[in-house]
Amino acid sequence: MTLPPLPKKPFNPTPVWVALVAALFYVVAVELDVGFGELAWGARDMVEFMSRFSSPDFSDIGRYARLMGETLAIGLWGTALAVVIGMLAAPFAARNLSPSPVVYRVTREVLNLVRAMPDLLLALIFVAAIGLGPLPGVLALGLHTGAFLGKFYAECLERVDRGTYEAVRASGANFLQVTVWAGWPSILQELVSYAIYVLDRNVRMAVVLGLVGAGGVGIALTTTLRLFEYNRASALILVVLATILAIDYLSAWLRAKVR
Repeated sequence: MTLPPLPKKPFNPTPVWVALVAALFYVVAVELDVGFGELAWGARDMVEFMSRFSSPDFSDIGRYARLMGETLAIGLWGTALAVVIGMLAAPFAARNLSPSPVVYRVTREVLNLVRAMPDLLLALIFVAAIGLGPLPGVLALGLHTGAFLGKFYAECLERVDRGTYEAVRASGANFLQVTVWAGWPSILQELVSYAIYVLDRNVRMAVVLGLVGAGGVGIALTTTLRLFEYNRASALILVVLATILAIDYLSAWLRAKVR
């Protein structure tokens, strides 16, 4: 009796994928003119520049704290506006809750459009329309992250068991009542978790928006850098870092509480 031939060795695609990814990185590096040699040559200059921040000046710490408080307020109110926008838009953007396919599609596309516009672009638009100050930052953060929350909440509402909605509809509930009594209670944990995440993100982004005149500590930071006051800029950066670390710990604690 002759034994059957051995099966062919299975093809391992890992080397092919590694080679393709390496080639992609090479092409991107060439197209973007990313030269790691220039980066190595400029290491000394970068070290010298960073050394200018080695002596933070906290002589005006009261003002820094007030500006950081303004940045926190921008992030908080931006998050509050985003939650309102997300909760209002999500039921219309959920396929199993929306009153009609047209409303569903229009709401989805509006959320996609707003979500595609960067925070900085929205902040520049509102600064040009309203003027400098915290309000443009709040509106920019609220609209941008509100579109994200609208999408997230809508997808959560779509994952709710169909029987939950049908049981409430069977009692004669309308669209609003089904959303309030069946939709939101079923995704309460996700609703709070996403809101906490957006708050964390918006406080960080509020610092960046201040660089374009949207209020908060970002304005002071860009002013000190333009005036080459690196000691004051270093103090402001440390205040921002300390605040962000505190928010990280608070966010982790709140997420653990809502699970």
